[in-house]
Amino acid sequence: MFDFPRIKRLPPYVFAVVNQLKTELRRKGEDIIDLGMGNPDLPTPKHIVDKLCGAAKLSKNHRYSASRGITQLRCAISEWYKRRFDVDIDPETEAVVTIGSKEGLSHLLLASVQPGDVVLTPSPAYPIHPYGAIIAGGDVRTFNVCPCMDFFEELERAFKNSWPRPKILIINFPHNPTTAVVENLDFFRKVVDFAKENNIMVIHDFAYADLVFDDYKAPSFLQVPGAKDVGVEFFSMTKSYSMAGWRVGFCVGNKEIVGALTKIKSYLDYGMFQPIQIASIVALRGPQDCVEEIRKTYERRRDVLIKGLNQAGWKVPPPKATMFVWAEIPEQFKKMGSLEFCKFLINEAKVAVSPGIGFGEGGEGFVRFALVENEHRIRQATKGIKKALNLVPAVKKIRKVG
Repeated sequence: MFDFPRIKRLPPYVFAVVNQLKTELRRKGEDIIDLGMGNPDLPTPKHIVDKLCGAAKLSKNHRYSASRGITQLRCAISEWYKRRFDVDIDPETEAVVTIGSKEGLSHLLLASVQPGDVVLTPSPAYPIHPYGAIIAGGDVRTFNVCPCMDFFEELERAFKNSWPRPKILIINFPHNPTTAVVENLDFFRKVVDFAKENNIMVIHDFAYADLVFDDYKAPSFLQVPGAKDVGVEFFSMTKSYSMAGWRVGFCVGNKEIVGALTKIKSYLDYGMFQPIQIASIVALRGPQDCVEEIRKTYERRRDVLIKGLNQAGWKVPPPKATMFVWAEIPEQFKKMGSLEFCKFLINEAKVAVSPGIGFGEGGEGFVRFALVENEHRIRQATKGIKKALNLVPAVKKIRKVG
């Protein structure tokens, strides 16, 4: 009776299969350790919460707010970029606050893409990157992000094989889900050169800027001269300040692109609850030792998971950044595919992880662990995984004897 053409273009939600199985097992009383969804479990720092509570008691903050973000928050964003990356951001024309980076990125694509426009995204990718373009009516062309392949060769190949020529390039470093990182600014210089040469807009998702390990520092795309000529960068408060449910992000960079996002948002929302914006100012301007403590917590969890997987016989390299571990499926299980392997782990190891295929075809053969449980639970998870990985060889041996 009703037709939903944009919804028809979206594939089935692969992660729902694992989520459903997890729910069914928990209903039966099974203790399932959930390392699937990247939903931060750490509490928001107390001084940020206290500011929210105080601001929420003032009736003047209960009215509609500003869609593009209140002035002082945009100024705090500008100060943060200057302090962190020595990048100048005009808070009036080059910054807009978003209701999480996911909302901002998807609405920017809605403002920029019309039917038939081509958007380039890596594969695998965080789902909103390709599907935001699809929802906006565009077409997606992907290129592989893999350590064994040259990023720019893959990018160039995808660009040349696309017609019409791509309009937008979406990148994300440190990368979700693969945890790939940019080692230095030369990488972003090449991105800027590519964008200028091919008249293409760049959107950089910088959500994991602070979750970096082993003395690695993640550079900002906007640190490269000329980056603001071709693109913008999104940042989220979710990871650095453990403010997942608060839904605070921002987009900075090219004033035309920021202006387009600002305008379309003015038709769609009145901004987030003002006390949340006020508390976000305190987060950006206040003491940053909480960010370092959050970073260290994820680093310790990473170390525990990597050690446990290696002891289980699953050799996985430690990531330099993000709140994830991207693991190639052990050889003896590869034929199962990532979704069936995830179902195997949840049934036999009582551990839920995300199947790589859920992030695009380039993710097949891998699974993603999210570091969203404490160290004790992660150790428990790796013990369960070790037992599960040893199960199949034992079964084969029994069958052979029989």
